[in-house]
Amino acid sequence: MTQRYVYRFGGGVSDGGKGDKNLLGGKGANLAEMASIDLPVPPGFTISTEMCTRYYEEGERFPDSLKAEVAEGIAHIEQVTGKRFGDAADPLLVSVRSGARVSMPGMMDTVLNLGLNDRTVEGLAAASGNERFAWDSYRRFIQMYSDVVLELDHGAFEEALEIAKEDRGYTLDTELSAADWRELVAEYKGLVEKEWGKPFPQDVHDQLWGAVGAVFGSWQSERAKVYRRLNHIPGDWGTAVNVQAMVFGNMGDTSATGVAFTRDPSKGDRAYYGEFLINAQGEDVVAGIRTPQYLTKAAREEAGAKPLSMEEALPQVYTELAAVFDKLETHYRDMQDIEFTVERGKLWMLQTRSGKRTAKAALKIAVEMASEGLITREEAITRVEPQALDQLLHPTLDPNAARDVLTKGLPASPGAASGLVVFDADTAERMAADGKAVILVRTETSPEDIHGMHAAKGILTARGGMTSHAAVVARGMGRPCVSGAGSLSISAKDKVLRVGAREVREGDMLTIDGATGEVMVGEVATIQPELAGDFGTLMEWADEVRRLKVRANAETPLDCRTARDFGAEGVGLCRTEHMFFDAARITAVRQMILAEDEAGRRAALEKLLPEQRADFTAIFEVMAGLPVTVRLLDPPLHEFLPHEENEFAEVATATGLPIDQLKRRAAELHEFNPMLGHRGCRLGVTYPEIYETQARAIFEAAIDVAEKSGEAPIPEVMIPLVGTKRELELMKTVVDTAAREVFAERGRTIEYLVGTMIELPRAALRAGEIAEAGEFFSFGTNDLTQTTLGVSRDDASRFLGAYVEKGIYARDPFVSLDVEGVGELVELAAERGRQTRPNIKLGICGEHGGDPASIAFCEQVGLDYVSASPYRVPIARLAAAQAALKARA
Repeated sequence: MTQRYVYRFGGGVSDGGKGDKNLLGGKGANLAEMASIDLPVPPGFTISTEMCTRYYEEGERFPDSLKAEVAEGIAHIEQVTGKRFGDAADPLLVSVRSGARVSMPGMMDTVLNLGLNDRTVEGLAAASGNERFAWDSYRRFIQMYSDVVLELDHGAFEEALEIAKEDRGYTLDTELSAADWRELVAEYKGLVEKEWGKPFPQDVHDQLWGAVGAVFGSWQSERAKVYRRLNHIPGDWGTAVNVQAMVFGNMGDTSATGVAFTRDPSKGDRAYYGEFLINAQGEDVVAGIRTPQYLTKAAREEAGAKPLSMEEALPQVYTELAAVFDKLETHYRDMQDIEFTVERGKLWMLQTRSGKRTAKAALKIAVEMASEGLITREEAITRVEPQALDQLLHPTLDPNAARDVLTKGLPASPGAASGLVVFDADTAERMAADGKAVILVRTETSPEDIHGMHAAKGILTARGGMTSHAAVVARGMGRPCVSGAGSLSISAKDKVLRVGAREVREGDMLTIDGATGEVMVGEVATIQPELAGDFGTLMEWADEVRRLKVRANAETPLDCRTARDFGAEGVGLCRTEHMFFDAARITAVRQMILAEDEAGRRAALEKLLPEQRADFTAIFEVMAGLPVTVRLLDPPLHEFLPHEENEFAEVATATGLPIDQLKRRAAELHEFNPMLGHRGCRLGVTYPEIYETQARAIFEAAIDVAEKSGEAPIPEVMIPLVGTKRELELMKTVVDTAAREVFAERGRTIEYLVGTMIELPRAALRAGEIAEAGEFFSFGTNDLTQTTLGVSRDDASRFLGAYVEKGIYARDPFVSLDVEGVGELVELAAERGRQTRPNIKLGICGEHGGDPASIAFCEQVGLDYVSASPYRVPIARLAAAQAALKARA
């Protein structure tokens, strides 16, 4: 049986539905679904994602069988509309649009008004009774087709249009007459012949196949690849192609086009939110070429805008649209992002999909929908992307701080950011790579700017509304965005923006507030966020269902307090080497390292003991009653020694040692590959007095806090870089001896554990015997990834991007756990450790502890906890809840 690739919708036919997103893409599945529930959808057909995969497998060629299926699809549209494709009297025109499984706004290509040529444009003018509309549609088609399919310079057509308006003294496109558009069409066709070397295609079937090929081709465009990489979308998913009868929003004052959300995608309020344009086509709204009008009267009045809202200008159609909003939200049980067109007073639905939203809006919508009974609490938990919480966990502008407001635009994506002004995406990416915060300033963004938008701290545009490309992509990325700041005059060539007489040049500091739309010169102070309300509610629900505990990687009282405020249930990694680098104690550390014998080392360690005790006391006070995993000294000793000539002189003065002795000792400690050298437990084996002193400081501090607060912390002493059972046995003896001595001196005992960090493949393989000595395993997935893959994390950035692009790794293995390799070692170690010690405590403390995909793996393996940086604790809590729900399902 021949495989099917074309699926129809509209006119009482629906070959698919919302459950077919993998096959039909999100847009195609939802068009079929809307048609099946009797919404006004222009008829069409979808070429499946499977065809896209085959298209690339066969060298970007279409199988012969597809042509017959497409012909049947066109016949379906013709039968429903009563028009014929290519008919000179009353032509059928179609749109050709992409539609991946998940929304990729602006990343792939679209062609509208396909089917126009020198003959059919006359038929369209006669059939519509509107010659101006017909020629406007034809020029739009030539311009779009030349850009998307023929890959000609889009700017040349824009320039010709601007010159035509300037010559006639016009400001708006809508001022051009039918004769003006006819002249411009001739000019456009001349541009095509000059740049392409052939006349503009007149055969409508050639036009269609060219457009279908271009949409499939756009799946592999650079901007689409970047978007997929940033959003972890597999490259082999492919896109569908939707061919649909055109309906026209540019047929006069009773026609319009718009984009709307059933709730506010920025704040989450239960209010219709959107924009529309009268006498326009869809790309006019989303491309930001014209600043659109508000959907509702309330929104218009709140903004103080003059042009009438859709509710006021087209009240009957608005009432129909509001009913459709309610029907779609109830049907899909989620906030919907909708595209619609009004053709001479008739409403048509062109698209619906789950709307992209800010983290704040996602929380509010999920909690309110659960409260309304539209979804369950468990569904509410799954509706919020854990990584999106990052938008809420960082500072916003201080309302009391001084502000030098330059101008104001539309509040397109909330949050605030300060940075150096840049005018192009490449510069933004380059400066961000150098560690500089930048604000990307554009007249309007395009999909090609995706890499710069991701690199920037915020985005500012002069044109476009709150549903423009800049706004939608910024919200999805969590970037603050101010759009439609119409008073800005931007010269990317001169690298300057102007508002009246004021100038801001590239490299100047600018601040934007995506919540108010304000643009300010200079840097504005910030305040910490309040994490209550909907955030607190959803976190409570998440904590009720998750199994995994969530701890924090923290080694200062401030980090510990931040983590505890974010809901951390202990410290999963306290790195003690950070304490050794403190300026007040580095001299004693160096004296310890430079000592020629044990007596000299102990003398220096005596000076460090009270400092270490004070460090642990401060941490234990914050985390009283909770477990705190303390990793004993891990890095090689040479990291604490000077390297430059002036540094040797300073150390010689501080320690009283000769410079030549310092240099000799530094040379003795130098290592060619320190990551695999004299570090971790190897330090403890050769210099056990170091670990002995640290252990004494831990237990003395724990007892001090227990006596003071009445609530003892639970120290978990972690021995790093263990590869053999004997190493752990030796170090456990050191720790246990220190504990006994302190307990005897103080006349009190406290609960504690001694375990190890599993960060070597050998340790994972021999976990069964290591568990005989170790009471817990903490998987140090940063180093375990390095040692398993044989890849240095510090050097990997030079090539890992190419590895991800070429599909060698699905994601950067230092960001998301390599489940097949490193993950198998973790699973094996957990299994063997439990066989020896059934109650062994298991967790991970690498950066993967804050990655939702890695957390899902930890749930699957049955670890007891994950540990993440303080600001990622809420992300881990929500991800752990989602992983638990998925495991139950």
